[in-house]
Amino acid sequence: MSFRKSLPYLLTLAVIAAAAAYLLWIGREPICKCGTVKLWHGETMSSENSQHIADWYTPSHLLHGLIFYGLLWLVARRVPFGWRLLIATLIEIAWEIVENSDAVIERYRAVTISLDYYGDSVINSVADILAMVAGFFLASRLPVWASVALVIGFELLTMWVIRDGLTLNVVMLLYPLDMVRDWQAALPR
Repeated sequence: MSFRKSLPYLLTLAVIAAAAAYLLWIGREPICKCGTVKLWHGETMSSENSQHIADWYTPSHLLHGLIFYGLLWLVARRVPFGWRLLIATLIEIAWEIVENSDAVIERYRAVTISLDYYGDSVINSVADILAMVAGFFLASRLPVWASVALVIGFELLTMWVIRDGLTLNVVMLLYPLDMVRDWQAALPR
């Protein structure tokens, strides 16, 4: 692959590294304060949620990649794949930075049942960005119906298992509903 063709991929790696450096600079924990790094942490109502590599919110980041691919295909399909990947990665990084701002962390704690949420560790944020990248690549290879089925399937799975997911997360962040918060709080622990 020529340098010109590899440039967007190199820039994608560079902006992911820059995002990790920025998150460290603003004081995010590099790894869980517990001192371990787990591949999977499945307990959502825990101070270790969003502190390890993957958790029940990882599927929503994979879905970001599927959705970003579809949207960028609609509005910028003539832009080469690598540059669309870079654009999607920049959007995901912007979300990770906003999500880990004090204002959004406090918003989550005030309007959702995420009382133990203190932001993501840097390793979790980077893993979330990489999950989006995986979803973007996956969407480029799958037929549209399969991407749509994955979005619906992961949303239903996370709603069933943890009473949350991408859709509910956005709704509760932007327009919190007491009935949703009550339903989420009723999940047996």
